[in-house]
Amino acid sequence: MPIEEKHLSGLAYIQGILDGRIEPPPVAGLVGYRLTAVVQGHTCYELPLRECLTNPFGTVHGGILTTLLDTAMTSAIWSTLDPGMIATTMGLNVNFIRPVALAGGILRCEGQAIHVGRRTATAEGRLIDADGQLCAHGTATGALRPL
Repeated sequence: MPIEEKHLSGLAYIQGILDGRIEPPPVAGLVGYRLTAVVQGHTCYELPLRECLTNPFGTVHGGILTTLLDTAMTSAIWSTLDPGMIATTMGLNVNFIRPVALAGGILRCEGQAIHVGRRTATAEGRLIDADGQLCAHGTATGALRPL
């Protein structure tokens, strides 16, 4: 995070990414996801599916799905934080419900903060395909710390 953005709350920082005033993290470009919505305690991302995201079986790699869930859950926590604080993932649990085929077009991933304390926070995430089917869900525990 650039020094001039350290004075922003987590919500203002993530809103800046959504509005295009702040560059998204490099991993967003690598994987290809984009932030589509943020309110305090809740974020939503979309991932257009493409062949480079697949495993040898022709479905989207579980690591890509996990990255998307981790991003949504951690940023949902971050959206609740005061200026000068960040959240980093301490623990992550993902449950895969069904394989994700490229024919699905776009995945939507929503993260929701569940509990935000002084040192730790928890969140849940849901990964939904273009047909509205749940593909994976997870929980995350985040460490809260100063920048």
